[in-house]
Amino acid sequence: MCGIVGAIAERDVTPILLEGLRRLEYRGYDSAGLVVVDKESCLKRVRKPGKVQMLADELEKVAAAGPIGVAHTRWATHGEPTEKNAHPHVCENSVALVHNGIIENHEALRKAQTSQGYRFTSDTDTEVIVHQVHDYHIKQGKDLLEAVQAAVKDLHGAYALGVVSTQDPDRLITARMGSPLVIGIGIGEHFIASDVAALLPVTRRFIFLEEGDVAELTRDSVRIFDANGQAVERPVVESELSADAVELGQFRHYMQKEIFEQPRAITNTLEGRILSGRVLEESFGPGAAEIFGDIREVRIIACGTSFHAGLIAAYWFESLLDLPCRVEVASEFRYRKPHLREHTLVVTISQSGETADTLAALKQAKASGRVRSLAVCNVAESSLTRESDIVLLTRAGPEVGVASTKAFTTQLVALLLLVLAMGRRNGMSEETERSVVQQLEQLAGKVERVLQLDTAIQQWSEQFGDKHNALFLGRGTMYPVAMEGALKLKEISYIHAEAYPAGELKHGPLALVDAEMPIIVVAPNNELLEKLKSNMQEVRARGGELFVFADKGAGFVSEPGTTVMDVEVVEDVVAPIVYTVPLQLLSYHVAVIKGTDVDKPRNLAKSVTVE
Repeated sequence: MCGIVGAIAERDVTPILLEGLRRLEYRGYDSAGLVVVDKESCLKRVRKPGKVQMLADELEKVAAAGPIGVAHTRWATHGEPTEKNAHPHVCENSVALVHNGIIENHEALRKAQTSQGYRFTSDTDTEVIVHQVHDYHIKQGKDLLEAVQAAVKDLHGAYALGVVSTQDPDRLITARMGSPLVIGIGIGEHFIASDVAALLPVTRRFIFLEEGDVAELTRDSVRIFDANGQAVERPVVESELSADAVELGQFRHYMQKEIFEQPRAITNTLEGRILSGRVLEESFGPGAAEIFGDIREVRIIACGTSFHAGLIAAYWFESLLDLPCRVEVASEFRYRKPHLREHTLVVTISQSGETADTLAALKQAKASGRVRSLAVCNVAESSLTRESDIVLLTRAGPEVGVASTKAFTTQLVALLLLVLAMGRRNGMSEETERSVVQQLEQLAGKVERVLQLDTAIQQWSEQFGDKHNALFLGRGTMYPVAMEGALKLKEISYIHAEAYPAGELKHGPLALVDAEMPIIVVAPNNELLEKLKSNMQEVRARGGELFVFADKGAGFVSEPGTTVMDVEVVEDVVAPIVYTVPLQLLSYHVAVIKGTDVDKPRNLAKSVTVE
């Protein structure tokens, strides 16, 4: 599921709904639709597979105007991306709704509703909700608010809802559980959306609904009820975002802006995919559960930054699931004869979904006839998503800077969700899953606090202005993090930078160490810490200058030749995501000092669509 927009006003809300959908396109979707209750209290619904523009084109031909309505962009979880499965869903031309989330007991509800005489016109789990609301509202005579409150008690799963009715045309009802929803406050009009960005052209005042809330919106009022049906007050928040959120705003470069967007991007990646401490398998699309149950080995294929994400994921697959995982550079994979066994899941990772080598590697793997495929991607309509059996969108939003930042961290979040989803079929305990899910739920806040190191990192960067080489060191999952840090520095500052496992220093890199080569060390407080400290002593003994990003509890102190920056205390599993952020900031500030074109480094492109 994907984007929701709704509105109730004195004016025609169709243009508001359409613009809201356009602002949610970054989330990825395969169809779009809207419904309005017109001035004669009739439902007018238009749905189209494909882009929002196709919906807009259809609306040029079909009259659909009214003062109240809801709209939706859908990413398929139940049922193919067709017009009949697109939202909004309608019951007997009287009740219409849109839905984000997954209803886990939809089969039982469908069976019961069929016996009651309800006719299903889609393959979705959502349609059972509109029938349930219709039963309470039309058949049992409850008003629309009471009907929604009753209906959601029958649902097991995640939902964010926007509901309208021809029998109650002056109220828009919304509810949430497990999927976020905001209310936009206007003057003589009110709005709902799954993301603040959708409503910025019409308001900057928002109420964020909490778990279990149900709200009633009229043109002049908003009433909110908690999960127990008690009236509650939720604070109104003034958004600092501008209506043109893709512009630079307060930031000097897009890369800087995108680094600071990571807490929100991580939240978007998690949205609607976890519920009650567990990952929803349905988040990966139709057939995911069946695929996951058949997998005995994982092969990850990617390029560049995405390859580094795959390397980190391999540690997770093997340490958390004891599942064999191999990571391949796509451009190498496609030009050899790899041995692919049955029961293998091929995971391809790409920000754009158009990377030529990754696409070719996927096609080669599929040609073997032995594997199933999953794409982790930021672009819903990309070639990679179309070629793959199942997909998990990162929802990072538009990334303009060539050097990937938020796309990388959201790839890691998506891959960890994949590990957890596969875990319940590969021996992971429910307790472990809940623990990691809790870490993910706290992750955005931890990244937000790490971003507060920005000024201190900017001061560090001044010591790199005259350098031509740098060495990055890490152990375990921090080795791929070091690789990503080195890649960022070389991409945008043009400093030659390499990464090594710290234990490999004696096998060559130590020969390069001198006072002119800064050594950047990633040092979380884990079981490899003492070994890492020994490796650092090898550097200091040869006059190397150390810059250490260290866990606050790791016992590092700054001293001559060693400069330490304390990083947020973080659990081992999500540590790679957190420690990536200060390395991004360091690369950015060094590039600014060097005077390079930060967003468009020489010789590089955002999407590599050739070999």
